[in-house]
Formats: sequence, C-alpha cells, structure tokens
Amino acid sequence: MKSCDVGKVFEDKAVEFLKSKGYEILDRNFRAKTGEIDIIAKDRNTVVFIEVRFRKNTSFGLPEETVNRKKIKNIIFTANRYISMKNISSDIRFDVIAIDEKEIRHIKNAFDLDFI
Repeated sequence: MKSCDVGKVFEDKAVEFLKSKGYEILDRNFRAKTGEIDIIAKDRNTVVFIEVRFRKNTSFGLPEETVNRKKIKNIIFTANRYISMKNISSDIRFDVIAIDEKEIRHIKNAFDLDFI
C-alpha cells in the first residue's frame, strides 16, 4: 500500500474516533501554500485543527513525537489562512491524534498560536 493510502486509512480512523466523541468534521486535507491540515473539526464552539500521526513501530518513538517545530509552524500558518478565508471568530485549538498498533491517543491543546 502506498504511503498516501496508509495516511488516508488512519485519517479515516481519526475522523470516526472524533465523530464518536461528538465532533463535527468541517474539512479534511485543507491545503495552502504553507502546508496542509489533516482534519478541521468543531468541538462545541471551538474550531479544532488536527494533525494525524501514525507509527507502526513505536520502538523509535511515539507518533505524536514526530510533530516537530517546522510542522507546527506550517500548521499554524495554514490554520491562519483557513481562519481568514472562512471568517472564523470562535475559539480555536490545535490537537494531535496519535495512532499506533495499540491505541488512538487524542492530545488536546498540543500547541498554540504562541508557539511561533
């Protein structure tokens, strides 16, 4: 299976997980010059920008540990583009969904706008 196919499979799992928690999915794979955001969802009155990470073999680290400084900056810049395009005035949050062979972990408030 191609890596883009693998990514879609795990993004689909993340979407189902979020829906089961009551999230409304607003967008998937939003792209701008600055990068891509895997999932954009709504948790009550908060718009949530979500990065999905999968790692089969965790002996080299957890999936969430692969969200580095550069990726975070790209997500924030891309989220700002989305916010301005959609005229969003509600609260926002940045989460990570980490998936490995054992579980799905939802890290809320994984980082914030003050990061950059």
